[in-house]
Amino acid sequence: MARSTTIAAPPPLTESLRIAIEDDASPVVRLVGRTLRDADRLGPGGDLMQRRGVVTVRSHDTPQVATVAISQAGVAVAGRMPSRSDATLVVDLGARFAPTEAAVGDDDLAAAVLRSLRPPVPHWRDAAARFWDLTRDIPGMPDGLVVNATSPDGAERISVGDGTASYVLSGPADLLAGVFSGADDFLAALAAGLRVQGTLSQLSVMTAASWKVRFDV
Repeated sequence: MARSTTIAAPPPLTESLRIAIEDDASPVVRLVGRTLRDADRLGPGGDLMQRRGVVTVRSHDTPQVATVAISQAGVAVAGRMPSRSDATLVVDLGARFAPTEAAVGDDDLAAAVLRSLRPPVPHWRDAAARFWDLTRDIPGMPDGLVVNATSPDGAERISVGDGTASYVLSGPADLLAGVFSGADDFLAALAAGLRVQGTLSQLSVMTAASWKVRFDV
C-alpha cells in the first residue's frame, strides 16, 4: 500500500551567478546553462570552475550546438560556433546529455564539462517540491500536485500545494525526478511511462511549467 505524505515548500532558492548565457538564447543554450547551474548549485560543478578553455557541445541528431567557455570570470554559454574549440562533445540532448561519440580534443576538459552536464538528479520528492516552487505562479497552474512514485522500495504518494484542482502524476521515481528537475522532457516522459490525470488545459499548463524548469525561462 502506498504511503501518503504532504511535504512543505523547500527553503528559498539560491542560484549561482558564475554561469551566464547569451541574450535571446536558443533552447539548447538554455538547457546547457540551466544544467550547469544546477550542477554548480548541487556540487558537481565545482570541478568545472577550476578549468580553462572552450568546449563545443553538439546534438547527435540535430544541428543544435552550444559553446561552453570557461575562464577566471566564470562560464559563458553561447550558441554560435567558436573560432576555436579545445574539445568537442557529441551528446543526446534527450537522454540527459549521454555521450554518443568519443570526445575530441582535450580529454580532461571534455570530461569535466560532461560531468557537470550529467549531475545526479535529486530525489524525486525534493525535485517535486522545487518544481512546485518554481512553477506555482504560472497562470492556470493547478492548485496542487499529487505524485505517485514507484521504486524498488515500494510505492509512495506525496502532495504539494493545496486546493481541490490537483494534477496527478504517476510513474517510476527516477522518471519523475527527471521531469521535475528538468533533466527529462515532459512530453517524452509521457511516452516513457509517465502517467498523468487531469484536464487538457492542465496538461497544456504542465507542459509550459516543465519547459520553464527545463529551459529556465
